Amino acid sequence: MLFNSIDFVVFLPIVFILYWFVFNKNLNVQNYLIVVASYVFYGWWDWRFLALILFSTIVDYSIGIALSKQKTPEKRRLLLWVSILVNLGFLGFFKYFNFFIDNFVAAFSFMGIQVSSSSLDIILPVGISFYTFQTLSYTIDIYRNKLEPTRDFVSFCAFVSFFPQLVAGPIERATNLLPQFYKKRTFDYQNAVNGMRQILWGLMKKILIADNCAIYANLIFNNSADYSGSTLVLGAVFFTFQIYCDFSGYSDIAIGTSKLFGFNLKRNFAFPYFSRDIAEFWRRWHISLSTWFRDYVYIPLGGSRGSMANKIRNVFIIFIVSGFWHGANWTFMVWGALNAFYFIPLLLSSRNRNHLEVVARGRYFAGFNNSIHMLLTFMMVVFAWIFFRAENINHALSYIFGIFSPSLLTVPVFAGMKKAVLTLIFITIFMAVEWLGRDMQFALADLQNHLNKPIRWSAYLFIVLTIYFFGNFSESIEFIYFQF
Repeated sequence: MLFNSIDFVVFLPIVFILYWFVFNKNLNVQNYLIVVASYVFYGWWDWRFLALILFSTIVDYSIGIALSKQKTPEKRRLLLWVSILVNLGFLGFFKYFNFFIDNFVAAFSFMGIQVSSSSLDIILPVGISFYTFQTLSYTIDIYRNKLEPTRDFVSFCAFVSFFPQLVAGPIERATNLLPQFYKKRTFDYQNAVNGMRQILWGLMKKILIADNCAIYANLIFNNSADYSGSTLVLGAVFFTFQIYCDFSGYSDIAIGTSKLFGFNLKRNFAFPYFSRDIAEFWRRWHISLSTWFRDYVYIPLGGSRGSMANKIRNVFIIFIVSGFWHGANWTFMVWGALNAFYFIPLLLSSRNRNHLEVVARGRYFAGFNNSIHMLLTFMMVVFAWIFFRAENINHALSYIFGIFSPSLLTVPVFAGMKKAVLTLIFITIFMAVEWLGRDMQFALADLQNHLNKPIRWSAYLFIVLTIYFFGNFSESIEFIYFQF
């Protein structure tokens, strides 16, 4: 079920009314309702995968309890590895089986040895990369004695399958989300209004910006050999805003929807395109995944401790693994490695933690130095996104070679260019609003403190009408991160 679909427009009010006006007297029944609603939401794509998420839930629930009872280090380690192998085994099979088979055959073919094989027609379960990491963090935290296991199976089911963030995050930790299912929740009008405001902003990002950018990004990337270097640059820029507004838009809708039900999810984006170096970018982009890899991969490897060689090794591992998490394609690993190369100079010069605060906090203008650093970082990010979007390595390289040609200095031309200019105008306005609200959790979070009620509601109406008249409703475009 898509957030930007009629199905969800009907689904959400029904669940909301049942949750607050029918089952509001009993916490356990509310949690049961969340589980049922979440399974309906997830099963809307393919009901067959409900068994998979249920099995993963049962495995980690059982292992969590077993870990709390077991004191022998060897047996505790064995239980942890059972959880890791089961979860990553399912993830690896559904997501990477064909990738490894195809590369295995290609490697032997390169050596002149013909190996017969056939790929399986495997459907990737939506959200498997997200809920797998969510349940893994639960068992790892119990193993580390940072978390007590729950014996409330319904609450644990709700934690794993919570429908707002189930299929594309944020990736929640049990230490944050699970305890919220134990406490009685009361309806908070201001929190709900803030949630609706964040949902509106997320829908605007998705329908008005991301889905319109998708038209031109797909057109240019899919026919890149036919276009000038300047047009290819524009295509990369369109994809840069498509992926940001698509993914952060999903997170905004997920977080806003959770607020309607009295839950607080962790922030997943913090205005990453205003970053002054690549280290700051990764502290602000897909925060839930970045911190997951930091806590469960990077730090156990040694993190920033030890020799410089070990530090560089760990950086490359974390970025390449992050790339591989995104999909079974060498382009994602090259994208991850490229970001590692961006990061290494900052690490070598001990400047990787220089920019921890919001840029130009409390000021309208960033200043010359900040502006230059933001522009350079943005250009590096745009360049890396070419590998992320390309069909394969050859496509990415031909796209880049096409950019660095004499036609780079020409005026971009492609079908629909006039309509694309309007999308660029919307992107400019959108980024201006994000800049003004960069101190907040999301751009419109503090709107009630800056605008009186009539002007505020006029702003909401303007956003709704802009979405309605200029949004891309021509086709139902799934959120990009559903494929990961």
